[in-house]
Amino acid sequence: MAGLLSVSRTDLAQRRKKLRRQQQMKIIQALWRTFAISSLAGCLLWIAIQPMWVLNAPKQIVMKSGNQLLPDKTIQSLLMLSYPQSLWRIQPSAIADSLKRQPTIAQVSVSRRLFPPGLMIEIQERVPVAMVQTPQRGNAASANKQGSVGLIDASGVWMPLEKYTSLNPTGKLPSLKVIGSSEQYLPYWTQLYSSVSQSSVKVTEIDCQDPTNLILKTELGTVHLGPPSSQLSEQITILAQMRHLPSKLNSSQIEYIDLQNPANPLVQLNQKK
Repeated sequence: MAGLLSVSRTDLAQRRKKLRRQQQMKIIQALWRTFAISSLAGCLLWIAIQPMWVLNAPKQIVMKSGNQLLPDKTIQSLLMLSYPQSLWRIQPSAIADSLKRQPTIAQVSVSRRLFPPGLMIEIQERVPVAMVQTPQRGNAASANKQGSVGLIDASGVWMPLEKYTSLNPTGKLPSLKVIGSSEQYLPYWTQLYSSVSQSSVKVTEIDCQDPTNLILKTELGTVHLGPPSSQLSEQITILAQMRHLPSKLNSSQIEYIDLQNPANPLVQLNQKK
């Protein structure tokens, strides 16, 4: 029994010694981890405060629209940034919000670039579908004068012409023309453009100035639709069904096509003098 007791005490002592070594190793490992993390954080902080991480000029900013790189002059006109400025003080989300307030820009992605220091910006521009001419307000003497000219996309967002051309100096402008102010065409623009763009009859001009009569200029001639209503899609569909009209009537004979009642389309002929 004395031998067993002696072996048992030796075994317990060895176990205690092993546990102490394990605890010491854990403490050493924890200290090393703390030291490594602190050193890494210190290195990152030191790197971050170095003078190299500074935005000094627009040339350090890369701005792309699709596959096209925008020139420094355009970047400068779009971004209200002061130089020099710490790269870490710049907030990408604030720059993105600022750019999205531009009428020609739909979506923006902004990120910091570390090597070399700078910013990477990708923008998605709005696609104009029509030129818009807003008649000049005033008396009868100025009624025929041209007012402001801009662009509009499929959802009805208006864009200043000069803003669009500054981003797309070689871009092709839309052939469709809209005459009228935004309050005249916006309430029904989405429905109207969707119908017109899908029609087999080409529409070159939409005159929205008269609230009682929406007028289209088409390859078939002038078309009167009456006041804008829920019948717009149906009216454009009936117009497409009349695309063979030139084979029956000379265009010079047609004064206008009346589709105010799509169930009963009429062709108004020129009256011979």
